Amino acid sequence: MAQWQPIQMQLANGETVKAQAPIIVSASRSTDIPAFYSDWFFHRLKVGYSAWTNPFNGVKSYISYKNTRFIVFWSKNPRPLLQHLDYLRERNIGCYVQYTLNDYEQEGLERGVPKLSERIDTFKLLVDKLGKGRVIWRFDPLILTDDISIDALLYKIEHIGDQLLGYTEKLVFSYADILSYRKVKANLEKNRIPYHEWTEPQMLELAERLAKLNKKWGYTLATCGEKVDLQQFGIEHNHCVDDALIIRFAYEDKKLMDFLKVKTFPMPTSDLFGNPDPLPADAIILPNNTYATHGDNRDKGQRLFCGCMVSKDVGEYNTCPHLCEYCYANSSKKLAIDNYKRHFNNHKSETITGR
Repeated sequence: MAQWQPIQMQLANGETVKAQAPIIVSASRSTDIPAFYSDWFFHRLKVGYSAWTNPFNGVKSYISYKNTRFIVFWSKNPRPLLQHLDYLRERNIGCYVQYTLNDYEQEGLERGVPKLSERIDTFKLLVDKLGKGRVIWRFDPLILTDDISIDALLYKIEHIGDQLLGYTEKLVFSYADILSYRKVKANLEKNRIPYHEWTEPQMLELAERLAKLNKKWGYTLATCGEKVDLQQFGIEHNHCVDDALIIRFAYEDKKLMDFLKVKTFPMPTSDLFGNPDPLPADAIILPNNTYATHGDNRDKGQRLFCGCMVSKDVGEYNTCPHLCEYCYANSSKKLAIDNYKRHFNNHKSETITGR
């Protein structure tokens, strides 16, 4: 359940409707808004609302941006965001980007994304614009096939990780869980991809070798939505919509901090021997010799092992024309392309699809 009260809102046609008014927006786990719908999203942000169709029951609902204070973007090609980021600053809306930067070029698993070199360049441009820490590198998912071994995956990760050194603080990854996702399994089989399910020993092997590889980088390593415990290798469970990260970047936003149930304290003083009192385990170090703690903001409606906090996702399934062979968000490539074309027939519509 969202932790905000619905509001009454007037649509462009004068009709009054009930709308969700999220403090934190996710844009989006369901489609690549930055790559394909940036103009639409920022238009709707300026208008003040958009509409969203529930993928399970087809019910249309409204999202007001009246109270929005922070946006988490998800993308495989967020370059179109660059022209819009100044507007977020004008509105005093914070953001960071979950940037999925994989390398499946040789295998053709992501035919709709730009060349790897261009995507790495985009990563660096975003960091230059937003600041280090606000662009999180994801290699997600890690896929095993007849042609992609653990050795091959680590080679791909190392190639990208070397080029991002100095531009990112974190690498988030997940193991492709194919049997648990009907669309993923169907899409891989339809596209004749000879996939392999991960075994736990394979997961542990990759994690151990990745941790050794990371000694030259010093990135924070974290998994997304994984049950397997990799703490023995120093690998965390990630919080992709992360209240701690939001606090770090927007601690001066009182409305947002109140929503996150944040409390700030002066840094502890030292005893006679110069040893400072210990900080709480969840302490977030802030400027001005202070630190913050926060309440439990976890979204109980997400997957069991998801650590994300409460947000409102504004994307829609079956609208992403990246056409990745393993896609979980598209039922078919044709449907995604049809909806993308339909979007341009009414590209300022309340919904992504123009319906």
